[in-house]
Amino acid sequence: MADISLKRTHTLGLAGAHKAANSMVEKLGEKFDLKGTWNGNTLNFARPGVTGVLEVSDRDMKLEVTLGFMLKMMKGPIGQSVHEQLDKALKAGAAKAEAKPVPKAATKSTKATAATKPAAKKK
Repeated sequence: MADISLKRTHTLGLAGAHKAANSMVEKLGEKFDLKGTWNGNTLNFARPGVTGVLEVSDRDMKLEVTLGFMLKMMKGPIGQSVHEQLDKALKAGAAKAEAKPVPKAATKSTKATAATKPAAKKK
């Protein structure tokens, strides 16, 4: 049975969810020295005293972490970090998905217009 289990729904799509998951894993990897490997849409990760699985779909993420005996005493802080990092990764992914890029044609015409305006005369 997992010591930490959580599920989050999202609107990122599968590719966006993978990016968010990789971002989360990178941050947690730095903090807890976790290493993982993807097998399709499932990330299996481990380090001494910790094993876990992160399943990613186009609509949700499911995370289950099992802690070894010594780390069970730190379940609270570890769980809090996992929750925070997953929420941050999903929020950042959603912000990127909502941001609308400026079309290249608009950028070029704006620059051309600015370059062709005559300079104002000083009196």
